Amino acid sequence: MTQQPMNSAPSADEATAYLEAVRGRLRADGCSVTKATWGDHQVVLGSRSDRKARWMGTKAELFVLAAAVPEVDARSLAGFTEWAMAFARSVRTGVAGARNAASVLPALISGSVQPEAVNWAAADARLLGATVIGRPITVEVLAPGSARVTVYQGRPMYGGMFTGHVLEKAARYFP
Repeated sequence: MTQQPMNSAPSADEATAYLEAVRGRLRADGCSVTKATWGDHQVVLGSRSDRKARWMGTKAELFVLAAAVPEVDARSLAGFTEWAMAFARSVRTGVAGARNAASVLPALISGSVQPEAVNWAAADARLLGATVIGRPITVEVLAPGSARVTVYQGRPMYGGMFTGHVLEKAARYFP
């Protein structure tokens, strides 16, 4: 995506509008959509389960947790990612580790995203135990209808067979 020249930083309203658009894309894709709270921030929570033959009968659960915040730095993204992965682990279905995997897309949306947060999101997937894989996402709202999205594109050691599916969903929810 090309960066648009801007005269001023995007407002919080634009980050909130992007978050509402994420909520709509989650619903349109058949996700169950609810809300949660992280600190002082409202979080959109979308979840879905998929099972495909190529995954050898394994069920993949996907949790998307997104919040609009004033600024994203590496510390806030790491804290949100840790919280989102623990939250997903606590609400996932089935017997942990028994033929299901959980992927988490924790996304912070803002008009101000620090470079270290972008680098942290792009560096690697994060693991919680052996069955919860997180791919942190930063969304920098550049102008109405325009955003710069960063997410790790590689294949983690665990849960690698779900990589294509998770990245496809990330691209759908966070264009």
